[in-house]
Amino acid sequence: MQENYETEPDEGIIPIHGEEAFAAMRKAGRLAAELLDYITPYIVPGARTGDLDDMIDTFTRERGAISATLGYRGYTRASCMSINHVVCHGIPGDKKLEEGDIVNIDVTPKLDGWHGDASRMFCIGDRISLKAKRLVDITYECLMLGIEQVKPGATLGDVGYAIQRHAEAAGFSIVRDFCGHGTGKVFHCQPSVVHFGKPGQGVVLKKGMIFTIEPMVNAGKYDVKVLSDGWTAVTKDKSLSAQFEHTIGVTDTGCEIFTLSPKGLHRPPYNQT
Repeated sequence: MQENYETEPDEGIIPIHGEEAFAAMRKAGRLAAELLDYITPYIVPGARTGDLDDMIDTFTRERGAISATLGYRGYTRASCMSINHVVCHGIPGDKKLEEGDIVNIDVTPKLDGWHGDASRMFCIGDRISLKAKRLVDITYECLMLGIEQVKPGATLGDVGYAIQRHAEAAGFSIVRDFCGHGTGKVFHCQPSVVHFGKPGQGVVLKKGMIFTIEPMVNAGKYDVKVLSDGWTAVTKDKSLSAQFEHTIGVTDTGCEIFTLSPKGLHRPPYNQT
């Protein structure tokens, strides 16, 4: 789940974590990845989003965790499911997935007090438009290019610039109103990780920082609006939107991705063995 950039808390101290925290985040992050692996075969045409969310909730509880989104600022579901032109925070319910849809599923299991935050895109059925497929592919590439910039001494501006440059070179746009965030024992904390920027600017990265990178890329303009439910953010021009998210920790020489898929289901198509 993303933090709204415009309502981000005042700048505070960025937590620096040690090895015990990294060990805990490996467990929480792996659970988030296993959760997305688990739900993958059920994300098919005709699947009701509320039923998928119930399955996510059950899986999470059976493994001794809870969903951090349940009760968060009044949110009532165990996941977010954002379909087509929904940018983020789509609320699972009666909506059914249809052939040709693209959908982001965002989960945050809280295990032993630590948050594993991850999301992936899914393409529904076999008749995905070329534009939608390209958007999904470019968004995944944006995430990984951003992660490649992470190391001590680099800046969040380096991360944002790599993401923004790749998206815009493909003719897409980067959402400005939502961002990644620090995490750990606190769901959302410093730093704010925007997905655009200039090299060398912003927070200087240090070993022990833990945060999410979760670019939201629109096929049209970057403008978004939040619907009357107070959560669902959509593109103003009704263009498609896509997102991927990993939680990472800064190491001596680069970073560790806590939320990698154990089954290798990193991006569509998800061919499980």
